[in-house]
Amino acid sequence: MAEPKTKYDRQLRIWGEQGQEALEKSSICLLNCGPTGSETLKNLVLGGVGSITVVDGSKVELGDLGNNYMVDESSVGQSKAKTVCAFLQELNDAVKAKFIEEYPVKLIESNPSFFSQFTLVVATQLVESSMVKLDRICREANVLLIFARSYGLTGFVRISVKEHAVIESKPDHFLDDLRLNNPWPELRRYAESIDLDTADPVAHKHIPYVIILIKMTEEWAKTHSGKLPSTREEKRVFKDLIKAKKIAPDEDNYKEAMEASFKVFTPQGINPSLQQIINDACAEVNSNSSDFWVMVAALKEFIANEGGGEAPLEGAIPDMTSSTELYVSLQKIYQAKAEADFLVMEKLVKKILKKLGRDPESISKATIKSFCKNARKLKVCRYRKIEEEFSSPVQLEIQKYLTDEDYCVAVGFYILLRAVDRFAANYNSFPGQFDGEMDEEISRLKIAVVSLLNDLGCNGSTLTEDLINEMCRYGAAELHSVAAFVGGIASQEVIKLITRQFVPMSGTFIFNGVDHKSQLLLL
Repeated sequence: MAEPKTKYDRQLRIWGEQGQEALEKSSICLLNCGPTGSETLKNLVLGGVGSITVVDGSKVELGDLGNNYMVDESSVGQSKAKTVCAFLQELNDAVKAKFIEEYPVKLIESNPSFFSQFTLVVATQLVESSMVKLDRICREANVLLIFARSYGLTGFVRISVKEHAVIESKPDHFLDDLRLNNPWPELRRYAESIDLDTADPVAHKHIPYVIILIKMTEEWAKTHSGKLPSTREEKRVFKDLIKAKKIAPDEDNYKEAMEASFKVFTPQGINPSLQQIINDACAEVNSNSSDFWVMVAALKEFIANEGGGEAPLEGAIPDMTSSTELYVSLQKIYQAKAEADFLVMEKLVKKILKKLGRDPESISKATIKSFCKNARKLKVCRYRKIEEEFSSPVQLEIQKYLTDEDYCVAVGFYILLRAVDRFAANYNSFPGQFDGEMDEEISRLKIAVVSLLNDLGCNGSTLTEDLINEMCRYGAAELHSVAAFVGGIASQEVIKLITRQFVPMSGTFIFNGVDHKSQLLLL
């Protein structure tokens, strides 16, 4: 068997060893192993989760052969959970796999404590009433929960957790933490030691742009009452001052300084998002507080005192035109400051843990270091209870979506996915599921849609005939292509939640196969 570091080599580059370790410690429960659930779990097994438990009470039928490649003719009549579990085990023998022949709906009703043993539950193809009950159970047990469902050419994915804190959010675009307009003493002294007016052309063209901008910013502040360039005209003049320092047309370092000048204009201190987190009520910690909030409490104290209004320095600098000697010296200054900030944070974290009566060593150095490195990018995600979304919808949002040309089909499918559950509760089958009078099925679904829209506070609103007809035509079928897509999205979100890297989706993800669109609804 391949060594784990080789086996998971490519994904380690994305979420690192800490992320992979979290995956390998995780325990995943899948409810219903039709194509949507099977596809979700396949991706997680290949990714190297620790263990899986497949829960499904149904037997493999002939119809399953056309939409789930994890079953074949030899498995017809056998336990679907057992068959899928065996297939998944073959994909990655490092993952512990077991199955339970039980209908998830019955398990939710009869044994709610069953779910507390898992890190995360992936619940597929559940109707509304079961979703509400399972959501209550998982929130009570602090178990992560993801719902996924495919239905004809549509489907959805919805996360439901009380709170999810992300340390390594890895945003696509984020300013380097260079402190160009607020250098600490060691960086300022180093900048002062370098002469921008040197007559040596080789030395002049190899001064790092960081030094150029620090010196030019201080020069500007001296003649502008300590203020940074703020207006468009002032920013233009500032760039012209940098340009005027060039002594040769091929000085790339000065070009870089002009291009990066916008980094100087960023206000000092922390961003509004981080301010909101340190002002959160959870930052007032107690003995039950999570490690994340303990570190936030330490961060709050750091910013107010040693940090001088700033978060711990990240310690990395980007590539830039420079001599090797100057770049390495600059790099060491940033790294030394980041290490010093980390040591202060570590001391604060231990002090808070001790005050709370917890082991001062219970939060590892690696965790605190990662927290410090990513402090400016922390995210806290909170999700509405499923019951609240269903019983107390945000009427203005729904009405806005219904009248928005770009979102009306997506919200239409959202409403229809809920309406078919009402239909099934009344008639013991989904519209179009069995051979029968289609016109009557359509009429009944229309009634369910109107009733639901009224309950949502959208009296007088309606959905198009085409969309309702389309939903009846689906007959609750799980198409493999749609299930694979929905399962892929669900597994992606599972990995985000478990590794605590990247920000998970914040609303209900709707796949609209009619228009080949995927959209998030914030409801």
